[in-house]
Amino acid sequence: MVARRFTRAELESYRDTEVPDLIGPGVRLLFVGINPGLWTAATRTHFAHPGNRFYPALLRAGVIDRPIDAAAGFTDADRAMLVERGIGLTNLVPRATARADELSRDELRSGAAALVDRVRVHRPRVVAFAGITAFRTAFGRPRARTGRQPDPWADDTADTALWVVPNPSGLNAHDTVETLAAAYAEPAAHAGLLPDRSRPAPADRPAEPAD
Repeated sequence: MVARRFTRAELESYRDTEVPDLIGPGVRLLFVGINPGLWTAATRTHFAHPGNRFYPALLRAGVIDRPIDAAAGFTDADRAMLVERGIGLTNLVPRATARADELSRDELRSGAAALVDRVRVHRPRVVAFAGITAFRTAFGRPRARTGRQPDPWADDTADTALWVVPNPSGLNAHDTVETLAAAYAEPAAHAGLLPDRSRPAPADRPAEPAD
């Protein structure tokens, strides 16, 4: 499948549109992006920007077993593979923007409450939130670090483990596909998608840029 090219005007026409969640029955690992970028909105495919390292990192970690060309948009086979693997995709804030720093603090906090509601409905084993800076604001945890979060994030969601992982955006110069793969493998292993093997604790990373 060949990725199409979008003009700036075409991408801007997708501003404020929403991208449907990809959450199947029995989801085990739910990845949460900050909000859709314009390319994601145009293709209706999460983490779709050509510079995004999300799917290459999942492949390198062994979480998926074949490449996904997200910039071209999901195929039915791509969606089916993710659902069958127990991987779900959603966003903290549903509306598309060019950059996540266009979102207000109130939007991020409202998105956190809505995310907790989705977790109550779908009951994934693990939630992996991609982006430490947005997480700190959304959940009111200014000292949070990447990795597994030590405290329950809501009284009735304590059975869902919560990780914060690095933002896969190409704007995040602090991480590579290799370091992203290592970070994503941890929640995937806890969710039962990879062999359960001990891993060294990841070093704390500088805050990633907004996706």
